[in-house]
Formats: sequence, C-alpha cells, structure tokens
Amino acid sequence: MDIKVLKSFISVAKHKSFSEAAKELHTVQPAISRHISALEIELGVSLFTRNSRDVAITQAGEQLLKDANSIIALTAQAKVQVKRAHNGQIGKLNIAYLSSACLTFLSTLVRRYKSQFPQVHVTLFEMTVTEQIEALKSDQIDVAFSRPLPQSISDEFISHCIYTDKLVAIVNANHKLASKQSVDLTELKHEAFIIFNRSEAFGLFDETIRLCKEANFSPNITSQPRHMQTLITEVSAGLGVAIAPYCVRKLYSEDCHFLPLKNINMPIPLQIQYNKNNNRATVCAFVEVALNAKDEIRQSMEN
Repeated sequence: MDIKVLKSFISVAKHKSFSEAAKELHTVQPAISRHISALEIELGVSLFTRNSRDVAITQAGEQLLKDANSIIALTAQAKVQVKRAHNGQIGKLNIAYLSSACLTFLSTLVRRYKSQFPQVHVTLFEMTVTEQIEALKSDQIDVAFSRPLPQSISDEFISHCIYTDKLVAIVNANHKLASKQSVDLTELKHEAFIIFNRSEAFGLFDETIRLCKEANFSPNITSQPRHMQTLITEVSAGLGVAIAPYCVRKLYSEDCHFLPLKNINMPIPLQIQYNKNNNRATVCAFVEVALNAKDEIRQSMEN
C-alpha cells in the first residue's frame, strides 16, 4: 500500500467526498478516484459505497482507516527519528576513561554533552589502558580517554590529545625527601618501589624501569597494584615510593607528596580515541564537545 494512496483514502473517509479530498490534497478528483479504486482492487474489498450524492465508508473501510492512520503516524515518526539519529540526537554512547586522568573534567563534559543531546543514553566505564585497548578493538566502547595506543593498532583509530601530563615521584609525608621541591631519580634507588601493574599499563611500567636503568639502578619493586588509588594509598601508608603521572594527585592522596623529577621531561599525553570506522553522529558530537573544552581541561589539570 502506497503512502500517497493511503492519504487519499483517509481524506475521502474524513470528508465523505472525493471532490473535497481532492481539494485538501491539492490534486484532481480523478486522481483520488484512481487511488481508491486501486486500493480496493489490491485488498479485494469495497472501502466505500457511493451514489450520486453520498459517499459512505464500509465496515472494511472503517478497519482500514484505523490501520491507515497508524501507518501514517509511524511513517512521520520514522522520518523524525531518522533525522534525529543523523544529527546525533538519539542513540547510545559508551565512554571509557582512566579515573585518575579524567577525574576533574569528565562529569562536566558528559553534562555539557547531555544538555545538547538529552535523549542519547551515555554509559561510563572506568578502565585501565589495557582494558580500553581490548574494548576499542571489540567495539564494546565508542570513545576512550587513554594513553597513546600501541603502534600496531594506532592506524585503526583517530586520536586527539586532550592534555599532556608528566611523571613525578610520590613519597609519604614523613619521608626524608618529602620537604624537597624536586628530586633526582637516583635519590630513590634504595627505596621500596610501588609500580602500577604492567598488565594494566605496560607503557608506564616499562618507562619507569627504563628511567631507573638510565639512572644506573634497578628498582626494588615491592608492590604492583592494579588501581592507582591503591598505589596512592600504599605510598600514604609508608609502604614505599612510587613514580606515576602527576594527575594521580586528584585522587584521595592525603599524606602524599608529589615531587617533580629532575632532568626527566617525558610527556604523558591523555588522548580521546575512537575507531576510524565509527562515524556515528553521537560519537562525533561528543568528540567535538571534548575538543572544545581542551584549554579548560588543561588549566584544571595544572592546578
């Protein structure tokens, strides 16, 4: 059944007149008559009884009228929904993030995005770097806030730098170095080291080991926590010292001191990443919100 034919049928039923239906639809009466005749042939029933003066709808016509109105309404709704989906106004968005690196700004970004697209369902996933890589590869998440991807898969994704962090030494408030403004890595060579688990962030682990070797010592690793908050808590408890991105100070870090490392200026980017083939409007809209907030985010992470 053609939509135009159904509209002709609905108009005739409403006006009980072929001529009035033609006026409403800005066409000619013979066209309306052809539509109704074609519809009756297709369905094998009479939809109207006609004489020289009156048009009356049949019982079969009454039933079709109910369904025809629903079909027209659903067609109009489908057009609206398709346009909204195209504009990123409906759908879902799965966002993964590193807690310590995103704690100060992620809620603001999501709130800002939702104010523009209130009918998009947003789900947040706190994940480590390794978990995010697997989730990106399997399309379980749409957007990731993470460290640079391995070169082996980086070509499959689009990445934008949100801000750049740095490595710092973390010591307990009672540690002998706590009062210093900065430290040389060699000053930590006899300390117990708490290093974030390699399986969760291989880049950070490997870089820490490399820097220690360049400083002519191998770190005495006594703990490898899988969560940054655990690392901070262990330092606070006096179980050792740590090397970590400066952003971890945004976690609960009472009794911890964060000390710049002398002669170490290795940048640690936080990137927003998404699959090159994921060109959904919801993703593009969120990425735009994030990139527009880059300066604001950088300022918040410096304080």
